[in-house]
Amino acid sequence: MMARPTRRTLIAHSALALPGAAQAAEAVVLPGRLRGTLLRPSGPGRGLGCLLLPGSGPTDRDGNQPGLRNDALRLLAEGLADAGILTLRMDKRGVAASRAAIGREEDLTLHSHAEDAARALDHLAAQPGTDRLALLGHSEGGVVALLAARLRPVAALVLLATPGFPAADLLRRQLGAAPMPEDLRAAALGILARLEAGEAVADVPPPLMPLFRPSVQPYLRAWFALDPAALLRRLPLPTLVMQGEADLQVSAEDARRLAAAREGVALALVPGMNHVLRDSPADRAGNLALYDRPGVPLHPAALPRILALLVGV
Repeated sequence: MMARPTRRTLIAHSALALPGAAQAAEAVVLPGRLRGTLLRPSGPGRGLGCLLLPGSGPTDRDGNQPGLRNDALRLLAEGLADAGILTLRMDKRGVAASRAAIGREEDLTLHSHAEDAARALDHLAAQPGTDRLALLGHSEGGVVALLAARLRPVAALVLLATPGFPAADLLRRQLGAAPMPEDLRAAALGILARLEAGEAVADVPPPLMPLFRPSVQPYLRAWFALDPAALLRRLPLPTLVMQGEADLQVSAEDARRLAAAREGVALALVPGMNHVLRDSPADRAGNLALYDRPGVPLHPAALPRILALLVGV
């Protein structure tokens, strides 16, 4: 378990940064009409380019969703740029500035996102002075990173708040804890089981359509077929699995299962850190309020621990 950093450890990690290196942000258009932001320090770089991948749903390049702004990925990118690491982050197909990049929703899967990530890695690799690449995925973006790392050579992998169990198991756990009528919960769990078995489900009750609408079912079935720990087992890369112990969406058990997938995976369990990488109060309402607090800094352990891996590759 990772203890809260002391003032001494924070000072030690600050030596990883390049003081005074102002950041230069560039808007980029990637293949498939994807839009993103390339962020580089104006000072000396380290030759490392890192692609940041956002989580599930309509999450944009900065880690935000409509009505919820936390800027977690933007803050991570800025911290990495301060340390001399070139970063690229992009809006997923159908999200924010990449809205035009999606055709039919039923044609979209995690493999589609992984192919987009592979092309984004090509863009990073083409940047002057970049000789190696890394992937950083948050939440579902960690699963995309695991898939993308099989498509392009990368030097390191960072999995933040990434599910360690198949997605159906995670969703079953979330449905079990959700405040909903028991008959609706039973219907949801029944649909989940049918999708997990590879079946298309036409008879979805209206309250469950946002989660199980027919057009999103191909995405869910493909996602349910993936085991993140099995994917990681086949990737012999320097890897950090970081998980906040105050995360309401992904658990420490997920992180432990990922870290146990093979030898050499670094595990960082961070007391007090929530899903959007903030130091959270103990109460649920206070935790969730941080999903819409862009001015709150990242948890003090987050960036130093990531840099400890990336600067060494």
